[in-house]
Amino acid sequence: MYLVVIAWLYVALMMAVAEATNSNGSVLGAIFTFLLYGAGPVALVVYIMRTPARKQAMRERAAAAEQQAQAARDSGEPGGGGETSADPVAPVRKEP
Repeated sequence: MYLVVIAWLYVALMMAVAEATNSNGSVLGAIFTFLLYGAGPVALVVYIMRTPARKQAMRERAAAAEQQAQAARDSGEPGGGGETSADPVAPVRKEP
């Protein structure tokens, strides 16, 4: 995938150089040529092609967080689980 990206950026760079060195061309036109024909489309394509890898990384982070939360619940540390506290006095609440 990266070989295609490098090759396309090279082609866009050569188009920009040809634009800048042409007698009717300009440096500003060369910059826009490189940005609009090279960097913009390549950035979009790379972003789209990396979507499955980003989703996989998010799933792995979520699984690791769930595993860490499960380990904290099973460890018996205070505040680590969903068990009720073993306070000898029940908390006071207002009657309805």
